[in-house]
Amino acid sequence: LKTELYCGHTFTITCDVFLTMHTESLQHENKEDDSSRTQCGDGWGEGAGSSCNIIVLPGDSGVYWCESREGPISNMVNLTVTGGSVILQSPVLPVMEGDDVTLLCKTKTTPSNLPAAFYKDGSLIRKQPTGHMTIQHVSRSDEGLYKCDISGHGESPSSWITVTGDTLTCLSRLTVSPSSSQFFEGDFVSLSCEEDDSSAGWTLRRNTSKQQRTQCGDGWGEGAGSSCNISYIFTLDSGVYWCESREGPISNMVNLTVTGGSVILQSPVLPVMEGDDVTLLCKTKTTPSNLPAAFYKDGSLIRKQPTGHMTIQHVSRSDEGLYKCDISGHGESPSSRPTTTTSPITSSNILVCHLVVICPYFISTLLMVSLYRHRAKGNTLKTNTDERLCEDYDDIAEVTTEHQL
Repeated sequence: LKTELYCGHTFTITCDVFLTMHTESLQHENKEDDSSRTQCGDGWGEGAGSSCNIIVLPGDSGVYWCESREGPISNMVNLTVTGGSVILQSPVLPVMEGDDVTLLCKTKTTPSNLPAAFYKDGSLIRKQPTGHMTIQHVSRSDEGLYKCDISGHGESPSSWITVTGDTLTCLSRLTVSPSSSQFFEGDFVSLSCEEDDSSAGWTLRRNTSKQQRTQCGDGWGEGAGSSCNISYIFTLDSGVYWCESREGPISNMVNLTVTGGSVILQSPVLPVMEGDDVTLLCKTKTTPSNLPAAFYKDGSLIRKQPTGHMTIQHVSRSDEGLYKCDISGHGESPSSRPTTTTSPITSSNILVCHLVVICPYFISTLLMVSLYRHRAKGNTLKTNTDERLCEDYDDIAEVTTEHQL
């Protein structure tokens, strides 16, 4: 299992139960790109059962997970395409306490066993003559952000290494108040981690376009128990948020979009039960908020409403899509993708989860990341095309896979 790959190579992501692969873009500052929460085969990757084969290209950066009809339930993996000729290969899944872990620093060209310097959290920890370093009997203190450097070739991207105990903790639930996926810059937002009427021991983390896996209070938000209050939210606070225990991120993910514009679409931030009614509210930053609005789904006008709100009755899977709204003279909102589910997250769901994790191979996602050689001669044309795409992006030469859950 490798954490970093080179542009143009192929890797495979597999769910160990028959789920659906989705991705959510981390480029939240560019909301013109409506690629949030797309499915394997929908413009990226090639599905094969519960696997997805991807030839790595610049636009493939994002958060990946496996999903059932009840919503995202697997671990998350963050793929980041960056520049450079050096990668650090490290475990993509959490490492068991007490195990040995080998990190490999390699160049895109041979030889791959050049002397390398290894860093943890920005500090030099070791220089190795053959480009690999073994951490023996890993513990929680070995968790951190690792990178490596090969003289004359450059520095690798950073990868986060997670250490776990012998059990997995089950689902927590992240809630947002006000309950919306879009906010105006300057709004107050509160996020809370909940599990079976208890919210003790959870930490809120996020990925944004500028920061990866940062904790509430670390330059953003103010912690209050297992809640996090953002008193003045900025556009750079747009990103993916989740709750995390010592075993890793295990809650639902929430994508928050903060706009500096004058129109937002308020829609449910959590999945909606099939059969329920859902109201979408198109509002301006200034009063009044009940102006006439046009509503769009997947780019097509679906309804014009005189008071700025639209109700979808008895929602079903067919109602899922990318929604936005427009208020004449004020502008257009960012896009949001409401989702539906067949059952809520309840204490009984959590009990089942606790029972099943006794056999973790049936509940956790086995993420297989396999590096292949370029396509054989029969696929020379496609391989050359992929190589040209990689060459066109000099600043994108490898893929960093940061295990998140």
